[in-house]
Amino acid sequence: MPVTLLYIIIGYLVVAAVIYLVQEKLIFKPEKLPQDFEYKYDAPFEELFFHIAPGVHINGLHFRCKEPKGLILYFHGNSRSIKGWAKYARDFYRYGYDVLLVDYRGFGKSTGKRGEKEMLSDMQFVYDRLRERYEEHHILVYGRSMGSGFATKIAADNTPRYLILDAPYYSFIKVVERFTPIFPHRWLLRYHLRTDQWIRKVNCHTYILHGTRDQLIPIRHSEKLQRINPHKITLIRIQGGGHNNLPAFPEYHNFIRDILQY
Repeated sequence: MPVTLLYIIIGYLVVAAVIYLVQEKLIFKPEKLPQDFEYKYDAPFEELFFHIAPGVHINGLHFRCKEPKGLILYFHGNSRSIKGWAKYARDFYRYGYDVLLVDYRGFGKSTGKRGEKEMLSDMQFVYDRLRERYEEHHILVYGRSMGSGFATKIAADNTPRYLILDAPYYSFIKVVERFTPIFPHRWLLRYHLRTDQWIRKVNCHTYILHGTRDQLIPIRHSEKLQRINPHKITLIRIQGGGHNNLPAFPEYHNFIRDILQY
């Protein structure tokens, strides 16, 4: 074997090993908060802890209305914590809906070792607790970016009123393949988040919002998702919208208003 080819093979294997070992740091960009951190917001809210197992709890913020029409369960993206994401709760509670935002393991005050199976189980645990206080047809599940996978799995395994996806991916593998296409991600990645498979089992109507200029997760991901079941999936294209700025567009807020006032 030529020496040059040998070096190429060794280099390829080294990079593949690095991807496998450090993928947690590449995928998740959490903001960690001390357990005694005090949240402060203008709207009424309650801090919640969902105790999953010894040493594992999920932290949440529950924004409340006096006579709520229902509840929005909000799954955020792969960065920061609910401390920052909570500002988006106003887009929903101003229309009379309670809003619950939760942090994944290792985000904010949430604890526990991350893993796809464990994180999905956590979110189902949260949903089960919500069903004790809200009727399912009054629960809307909202998933933003990475959170769209978790939201879709919850909607597939339960019967909420609606599923709303904000800049979702067809599958997490397809996102990663855009940046490192030469590696076998199906075997390297520990997080697959198969939105494309789970959405087939969703019985409620699904609304997808996606910016036409999203450079991180191109709108073709949402177009492919919509084609899976066009009668139950409505795609709203936000013209000129990127990945992180959809709330800056009036079309986004018009949609939220229309669906929540329906």
